[in-house]
Amino acid sequence: MTTLTKSDLIQKVMDSSSLKRMEAAKFVEDFFEVIIKSLEAGDPVKVPGFGNFILRDKKARIGRNPKTKKEYPIDARRVVSFRTSNILKSAVKEQGAA
Repeated sequence: MTTLTKSDLIQKVMDSSSLKRMEAAKFVEDFFEVIIKSLEAGDPVKVPGFGNFILRDKKARIGRNPKTKKEYPIDARRVVSFRTSNILKSAVKEQGAA
């Protein structure tokens, strides 16, 4: 199993289109930038057939160091969560069963 890197993604965009490397790199960078800017603005990002990037607010809580058992406060924060679409779930499930 190998990890798909940003460079690999750029190469795949080049392979499936007539874009040159710089154009494909710009496309990939712009795509991620749009997602980041939308999430920074508090807007969820929905990509049909792939999934949704949503923001979740986590409450402040008390954490514990498992080694020392010492407690410490964890501040409230906002996190990005990803929920896969049913299409992606079934595609991955079918691939795993093969």
